[in-house]
Amino acid sequence: MSDINCNYWTRRDFIKAIGATAGGMTLSSCAITGNTGARGLTEEALAVEPLVKPQQLEKPDITVGYVPVNDCAPFAIAWKKGFFRKYGLNVKLNREASWATSRDGLIFGRLDASPVVSGAVTNARIGAEGARHAPLCAAMTIHRHGNAMTMNKAMWDFGLRPWYEYKQKYGDGALEAFGRDFRNYFSKQPPEGKVWAVVLSSAIYEYFVRYISAAAGVDPLKEFRVIIVPPPQMVTNVRIGAMQAYMVAEPWNTRAITGNEGIGFTFAQGKEVWQGHPDRLLGVMQSFIDNYPKTYRSLVKAMIEACQYCSKPENRQEVAELITDRSFTGAKPKNPGAPVTKFTGPAIFGNYNYGGWDGKNRTVKAADTTIFYDIPDNVPKQPNEHSTFLWSSESIWLMTQAARWGQIKEFPKNAEKLAQTGWRTDLYREITAEMGIESPKDDYKVEPPEVFIDNKGFDPSDPVGYLKSFEIRANAPVRFYMS
Repeated sequence: MSDINCNYWTRRDFIKAIGATAGGMTLSSCAITGNTGARGLTEEALAVEPLVKPQQLEKPDITVGYVPVNDCAPFAIAWKKGFFRKYGLNVKLNREASWATSRDGLIFGRLDASPVVSGAVTNARIGAEGARHAPLCAAMTIHRHGNAMTMNKAMWDFGLRPWYEYKQKYGDGALEAFGRDFRNYFSKQPPEGKVWAVVLSSAIYEYFVRYISAAAGVDPLKEFRVIIVPPPQMVTNVRIGAMQAYMVAEPWNTRAITGNEGIGFTFAQGKEVWQGHPDRLLGVMQSFIDNYPKTYRSLVKAMIEACQYCSKPENRQEVAELITDRSFTGAKPKNPGAPVTKFTGPAIFGNYNYGGWDGKNRTVKAADTTIFYDIPDNVPKQPNEHSTFLWSSESIWLMTQAARWGQIKEFPKNAEKLAQTGWRTDLYREITAEMGIESPKDDYKVEPPEVFIDNKGFDPSDPVGYLKSFEIRANAPVRFYMS
């Protein structure tokens, strides 16, 4: 069946395909079944002399979740290199099927800690649509960047191209040109052919998909639907025609391009929408911090050291290879002659291939493709800033997007308090000070216009004014013109 014909399935075919995918192919893209989270201790870990004795901690035996995408790297490294053991922790790593189960595992007590999408903590605090009211907390980010938007071959054949090529060709008119192509493509599709998938409703990915569409003049509330699909199911669902585009963390974009699965191309990396944006946070419940403060400090320290390890250029080959293991992403190429890091490597090494079907090499080398700790010089940063530091202002930005797209009725009047109780910059400073790490002194920073795709800066001191400045948003005033 061709890519075009896939867009014309009946509703019954569509539902059957989704059911088959969800029920029997949860991790089919990498041939993983069941939970194969890492177990036991490696020889490297056993050789580590604990800095903290387990008996010094309130709860040394903990269960930590992760999702099979590239940002499981710090968890894999903390386990393999013995950073958990160094800080007195006996960690059971538990692979989660989706970002929803990663979040809900915390809320319902199945997990002690787990990575969550950057909007999950904020949305749980404000009770945004699609999120459970819960006192989730985070004191560090796991990584920044490392994600992208994939479009299918039909969109390529229609004339859509990677964002950076729009910029090269149209300059200041790039958004207008993209918007014209984007709108024209979707206007020719039936309802089932107007679908864009993201990993969770509170993910920054949903906000990015809506943000770039609206910036280009296309109302995402009217022109297409946004659905939720777990990361390993993305490629399969595009192949069967269940959706036309998706946004997800690597390696699931690289897996889609020509030379790999050949079902899509990368339209844009998330860093092209907002350079420096947070992606995953290390989530816990407030009760975990309150009941096990020493354990929590040990966990954050171990994860910061793991992020530092992943950040070093000389370690990236090891990191990219480790996460191909069946216990982590399982994303190994079927061709025995291909490099083992064919899928995981591009976003880790920074040699990112956007793909395409015209034979053109679209590999772009950049130091900021995925940021685990050290922030490259091309990314604006504050004194003593490293990527694991949480900015309360970023939580405020996420709240503006929840309000912009109707997930909450209005911007919270107590937004600053919500940001401070959810994104624990206070704890981060205390913990890193014990590690001899200096951190930014402020909790808020202004995001300059040049870091956003539409050159629209964000000042956290006026979030309501920022929100109202967008013409395309849920519940926007309707203008009537009388002759």
